Amino acid sequence: MQAEEGFVEYTQALDWLHGLLRFGQRPGLERMQWVLEQVGNPERRIPFIHVAGTNGKGSTCAFLTQMLMEAGYSVGTFTSPYLVDFRERIRFNGSMIAEEDLLQLVNEVKVWVQRCEQETEFGSPTEFEVITLIAILYFSRVARPAVVVWETGLGGRLDSTNVVLPLVSVITNIGMDHTQVLGDSLEDIAREKAGIIKPGVPVVTGEVRPELLEVFEERARQTKSTLYHIGEHFQAEQVEEQLNDQQFRYKSIHRRAEASYRLTMNGIHQTTNAAVALMTIDILRNYFSFLLEEEEISRGLQQTRWPGRLEVISPRPMVILDGAHNQEGMEALVSSLDRLLPDGVQLHLLFSGLADKPLAKMAESLAPVKSKIKKLHVTTFDFPRAAEANSLQESFLAGGWEQEFLDAVPDWRAFLLSWMREKQLAKADDWLVVCGSLYFIAQVRAFFPTIVEEAGE
Repeated sequence: MQAEEGFVEYTQALDWLHGLLRFGQRPGLERMQWVLEQVGNPERRIPFIHVAGTNGKGSTCAFLTQMLMEAGYSVGTFTSPYLVDFRERIRFNGSMIAEEDLLQLVNEVKVWVQRCEQETEFGSPTEFEVITLIAILYFSRVARPAVVVWETGLGGRLDSTNVVLPLVSVITNIGMDHTQVLGDSLEDIAREKAGIIKPGVPVVTGEVRPELLEVFEERARQTKSTLYHIGEHFQAEQVEEQLNDQQFRYKSIHRRAEASYRLTMNGIHQTTNAAVALMTIDILRNYFSFLLEEEEISRGLQQTRWPGRLEVISPRPMVILDGAHNQEGMEALVSSLDRLLPDGVQLHLLFSGLADKPLAKMAESLAPVKSKIKKLHVTTFDFPRAAEANSLQESFLAGGWEQEFLDAVPDWRAFLLSWMREKQLAKADDWLVVCGSLYFIAQVRAFFPTIVEEAGE
């Protein structure tokens, strides 16, 4: 098929998109700006909420989306990565972009991608840049939502999403991730994330460390933006926590009275994410005339789901998935397990991660629940950057784990099937937590229904 004819099948369009991975990660906005200018800068006609941070971005976007939808607003959501279907990344009112819409937009954008490569010194846009362009065109021409919840990919300042002027900027937190691109210190990473702060646009953050808040405050001073941070301008206090049910109290400078909310999302870190989303909603209500009733906000928070984040996919035997893909994510998982695990229940972990992550540091982060862990199973999975099981074993040994705790699993599918059969027969109360890379969690989540079916035969 000749390039100018365009693709006929959705799968062809998807293959072309994925083929752009060969251009790798190339931070910079010049390719995005060039293409957007050619198509009339449609991003200027869309109201955005721009969300950056190391962890918690997806959950915060999910809370915002659900609360706004409960209030009757049409909402576009752009997130990454996806767990099962590529189209999860671009959604309208919770529904994925239709295959025919994606196909049509790929054919349009493909022309500009080729022209950008041939006619400019910038080269070809990357895969993520093209997906970002498609999302902008979809929201501006096809779906036309009242507001778009807009998650950064990597960083902020030079991230391809940073071509928008949002109503509110949100920075969830800062952690040591993607250091090869964002910098070797937390302050350097914070400066990159602070790049989404725009002149006069209010900023909400869940970060609490003074040295990182200073980075945000400096950027806010430069841009004459108002910074709202947790602990000073708004607070969240957990009241009770059970599996799939936690309650917290919230107050902010934009409210007369404290309010109480419930979440079905697990983990105390989700109360922080929910509070960041709530403060963002408070700003939208007070400064941009968004109308959300208290019952709609409460219902939205309680109905929010975000797959792969302390997600119970089997209640008995208990199997939980969590995309703890960096040190901070592992620390959040450990904190939650320490409180949620019932007394006397034995804990097994099945872990797989990417080779470029601080795996020994992640292993060290498990120390607070070491006494509750019966066995730590490490495995690899089908992904170019996945660490091998033997390499993971070495990382966990370096992270302070003894050999008798560790088990290298050559085939995670066979392991899960064996686990389900054994625990069903024994009626055991053991917990299995599958954690690590979100790419690994995605594969487990997609395959798990098959495992359940085979285990029951």
